[in-house]
Amino acid sequence: MQSPRSPLPHAITDFALAVATGDRRALARAITLAESGRSDHRAQAEALLSHLAQTPPSAGRQALRIGLSGTPGVGKSTFIEALGLQLTDAGHRVAVLAVDPSSARSGGSILGDKTRMEHLARDPRAYIRPSPAQGALGGVARRSRDVVALCEAAGFDIILIETVGVGQSETMVAQMADVFVLLLAPAGGDELQGVKRGIMEMADIVLINKADGELLAQANRTCADYAGALRLMRHRAQDPDGVPLAMTVSAVTGAGIGEAWSKVAELATWRRQAGHWDRTRSAQAIYWFHEELRHALLAQLAGDASLQARLVDLELAVTSGQLTPAAAAAAAVARAES
Repeated sequence: MQSPRSPLPHAITDFALAVATGDRRALARAITLAESGRSDHRAQAEALLSHLAQTPPSAGRQALRIGLSGTPGVGKSTFIEALGLQLTDAGHRVAVLAVDPSSARSGGSILGDKTRMEHLARDPRAYIRPSPAQGALGGVARRSRDVVALCEAAGFDIILIETVGVGQSETMVAQMADVFVLLLAPAGGDELQGVKRGIMEMADIVLINKADGELLAQANRTCADYAGALRLMRHRAQDPDGVPLAMTVSAVTGAGIGEAWSKVAELATWRRQAGHWDRTRSAQAIYWFHEELRHALLAQLAGDASLQARLVDLELAVTSGQLTPAAAAAAAVARAES
């Protein structure tokens, strides 16, 4: 991705206004700033986000943020395109943040979601932004929350956050979404054990995709299996009766997608009216504060030359067996505090 030039070509107020009024080039540039690892770009992105959060017309905007996870090959992109087209036809402005896995060797990503969502990518009421995971765990990129905030400030009223799709660890998306949807393929028997309690407890709605053709009967059986499993889990205070729930959909035929969206919208409305929406967003803000604090402290440690030299000695001590990893870490923290 091309690095943005520095400084910004416009005053911060002009740049923020361009983003807030839906200028796509300004939004793309703002996202590039937010995803950049350069300290000057981070400072500019933070100033922009702060300005957007406090200044009309973007101040106070709240989009419905929908996290969507699922295993590779389940049809997440196809489902998002089908849902997105229905939403734009209904007058919504839809932003899609699609996180692609990054190579452990080169750090590169394919970023092919615009190709997989060809029709939605051409829709003037939709905006698709592929982002590299860059080694971040949890299924989303480290700066995904900033990108969500920028799309929200730009006037998109529904934001779909598609995770990498690596499996059971993708619960971090729940810390930036208002509703969390888990997409699964038709499967039965022992494959039910493949979805562990962690991500199932996070999911608000489980959708069994590919419920069409020869897979329709199997999809219905799978849906019944997951519905039974969900009933055994503890009911959450922020859920109305019947949530979490399992449904069948077909991204190819469109069957069930309208009904699934109705359930998402109903749940979001219920949480707003019950006060859970604001409390959840406040808790999410605290979570990300601690995440940023952790990264800032690690960066500060990495910038301490004397500590880095001490870390080399501690690593050798761990390698030789003279110190346990826990003892070496405690020694490093004690050195940093001194």
